[in-house]
Amino acid sequence: MTQPHTQTAPQARGLFITLEGVDGAGKSTHISWLADQLRNRQLSVLTTREPGGTDLGEQLRTMLLHHAMHPDTETLLMFAARNEHLRSCIEPALTKGTWVVCDRFTDATYAYQGGGRALGKNRIGVLEQWVHPALQPDCTFLFDVDVDIARQRVLDGRTPDRFEHEQAAFFQQVRAAYLDRAQNDPQRFCIIDGKASITDVRAKLTRQLDQLVQRHSNLQDHAP
Repeated sequence: MTQPHTQTAPQARGLFITLEGVDGAGKSTHISWLADQLRNRQLSVLTTREPGGTDLGEQLRTMLLHHAMHPDTETLLMFAARNEHLRSCIEPALTKGTWVVCDRFTDATYAYQGGGRALGKNRIGVLEQWVHPALQPDCTFLFDVDVDIARQRVLDGRTPDRFEHEQAAFFQQVRAAYLDRAQNDPQRFCIIDGKASITDVRAKLTRQLDQLVQRHSNLQDHAP
């Protein structure tokens, strides 16, 4: 006897969340906590970082953080690491329904290389269209703080990498580029006050996560 065919619903795509900000803005304090909050909501979660996230990406990260190079080379290596990261890690996870929480993504390239290195937006935009023309984060938490505060945090207690050694003017340009990105895409960006207490920051993150989870659930309910 032929069994009736049962159509299974397609796997819902996961959401892509990124955390951004100048070095010392405070984002790293909250990444693991944020991922745990999503897991507590019965979601599958992958945490990763850029540059990095793959064996090749981590090797490129070491080069980028510790070896002097031309700004164009730096930008190309960032996207080389990103391309491998996307193909091997981020996109497969999202397709399986896993939520991805990533420490930095292409917004960081616009900020650090486009702003800090003064390369501008155009060449970065060409690389972005090549590497991920159809993918943007669903939500970006931008941790914003005065550059003097951020630099003091970075210089307290650890050896700075090549980027962290830059002067204050560099980070002012990075911060300005980040804020410009946020102003031009307010639906995606959520600005977090990097001077606020951990309790206050996490309260705001919780509210935003609740909204994301509800929006994702609504999309699933209305999927064909």
